[in-house]
Amino acid sequence: MSLRSQILCQIVTFGSVNIDIVVRSEKLAAPGETIHADRADVGLGGKGGNQAAAVAKLGHRSVLAGQTGEDAFAVMARQKLETFGVDCTLLTSDPQVGTGLALIAVDARGENSITVIGGSNMTLSVDQLPKFEAALTSADALLLQLEIPIDVVEAAARLVHARGAIVVVDPAPVPHDGLPQALYELATVMTPNETETEKLVGIRPHDQDSAAEAAQIFHARGLKNIIIKLGARGVFWSTGSENGFVPPFRVTAIDSVAAGDSFNGGLATALAEGLSLGDAVRFAAACGALATTRNGAAEAAPTREEVDALLTAQP
Repeated sequence: MSLRSQILCQIVTFGSVNIDIVVRSEKLAAPGETIHADRADVGLGGKGGNQAAAVAKLGHRSVLAGQTGEDAFAVMARQKLETFGVDCTLLTSDPQVGTGLALIAVDARGENSITVIGGSNMTLSVDQLPKFEAALTSADALLLQLEIPIDVVEAAARLVHARGAIVVVDPAPVPHDGLPQALYELATVMTPNETETEKLVGIRPHDQDSAAEAAQIFHARGLKNIIIKLGARGVFWSTGSENGFVPPFRVTAIDSVAAGDSFNGGLATALAEGLSLGDAVRFAAACGALATTRNGAAEAAPTREEVDALLTAQP
């Protein structure tokens, strides 16, 4: 399962690009509370940027389609992405609206609280899709998240689905009115965590049984495959006809920022290489676990060698 496909896959991520401003403190501030932080870091973020970087670090061709502003943050983001090996030729810019920002607070246990300013990510429109169509229709897998307009997400999913390629949807952040029905039908697989699952189907999964109950609702909405991330409790997956559970890897977590993005990058990589859903989930879970062992967002994504080593050490 840990062997790399002999064929170089092209995985396209269509999504947000942010600059993260991360503040680290002993605890997260309560509403109305002022606390002192230990330090602040500035780096690449956005679910799109993070997932594209995660794919690139796993060794396949990673193409990012998205939008920044035309400011200093945009220059920083592009330089970081290219350092990770991400193809940024489809990263456009909006001269009127600034690059997206994320303000992230992280406590001593690695828990986090995130506020996102969408900026130029949210000025992407369906009218721009022809710029990205060639890359989308040649992709082996497409990674989507919801930090860009939902109609753009749906249109991109429709293009790739029509070709029969893999469409991975990370339903975060969940829109207040839920997801369009079409997205359940267009996705090859969807990857909500506990909070997102509760918002989407009304069940907060805490174990395999409650996750299985939630999965049936997803399937009833037309979703073929569902992966429910239970944080430190592991990962549940279901195809409708079969399901499985991947227990958590034994690692020392210090920062959970973007662990889900590393998971999704690993999942798209494994599925593009032809792994079964169960094996792909285990590979993805190893990617997510390793990302919690270091600080940062895109910077925390593991290399292929690190993932293979963990899978071998904890079979």
